[in-house]
Amino acid sequence: MAMTQDGRRVTIAAIADAAGVSVPTVSRVLNGRTDVSSETRERVEQLLREQGYRRRNSRQPGRAQLIDLVFNDLDSPWAVELIRGVEDIAHAAGVGTVVSAVHHEATATRQWLANLRARTSDGVIFVMSDVNSPVLAQMHRLHIPAVVIDPANGAGADVPTVGATNWAGGLSATEHLIALGHRRIGLVAGPRDLLCSRARLDGYRAALDAAGIAVDDALIVPGDFHHESGFAAGGRLLDLADPPTAVFAASDQMALGVYEAARRRGLQVPADLSVVGFDDLPEVRWSSPPLTTVRQPLAEMGGLAARTILRMARGETLQAPRVELATELVVRDSTADADLVTSRSPR
Repeated sequence: MAMTQDGRRVTIAAIADAAGVSVPTVSRVLNGRTDVSSETRERVEQLLREQGYRRRNSRQPGRAQLIDLVFNDLDSPWAVELIRGVEDIAHAAGVGTVVSAVHHEATATRQWLANLRARTSDGVIFVMSDVNSPVLAQMHRLHIPAVVIDPANGAGADVPTVGATNWAGGLSATEHLIALGHRRIGLVAGPRDLLCSRARLDGYRAALDAAGIAVDDALIVPGDFHHESGFAAGGRLLDLADPPTAVFAASDQMALGVYEAARRRGLQVPADLSVVGFDDLPEVRWSSPPLTTVRQPLAEMGGLAARTILRMARGETLQAPRVELATELVVRDSTADADLVTSRSPR
């Protein structure tokens, strides 16, 4: 038995009777099972919607008690910041959180879906996930609301998303370097298949174009947001016959990789090379030198996603399905005037 949002009681047996099917069949539909014909599923789901059925077991109607937070991977410091933002809001609301990683594997996704059905989650937050239609369809069938943080390629119109102003961040990072007099500015870009990466790249290009600086494709090297790719990409840029005097890395971790590439070539930041990152992770305040970066409000993004899930669990209507929080340039000690760049010894 469950309570509808207006306090009425409705049972699975009543739904089954109205649909002309058995109680186990309704249960299979509620659990997202695939062993039900599409015609029967549609009939049962329509009745569930019409009756306002919301499965809550013994929970209070309209009150969330559990949020699932799902990552592709958990091996990045920004994941910790997002978790912290979700936990702060969930804890204040007396709601538990379950953190999972699916590692892009179909078997892991199936296992996670099975676990989700078993624990009757009140909402799911997907992080940096290319959330495919079958998974979102399962969420719909289970009557579980979902929010996507920084979607890889956007999400369906009925799925709320939370992101940051990545284009503006890429623009401000590059404009800062241009204002310091740099003209050869390298970019260590993020994965090309991610929306946020493309937006940061477009912001970089827009700043160069506005300053009348031609985009040199040789100065754009792809990375994957992690240290190792920043180190490799930084090395490629610094080994060019005409290397850049400044580098914008599309993540803080890659920026620290560029630091190491410069150090191994006997170069100093910012005396020989200015570097700007993206994220403003806590660790970069203590790097040597402290990193100039674009602050992405990761904890705030996680908190907003959690508040959105809680509102959806209460049946509230959202004003804006897509929300982008502002980025901000944080200037520290890793950037300097281009005129102050020392002469580089031949390598």
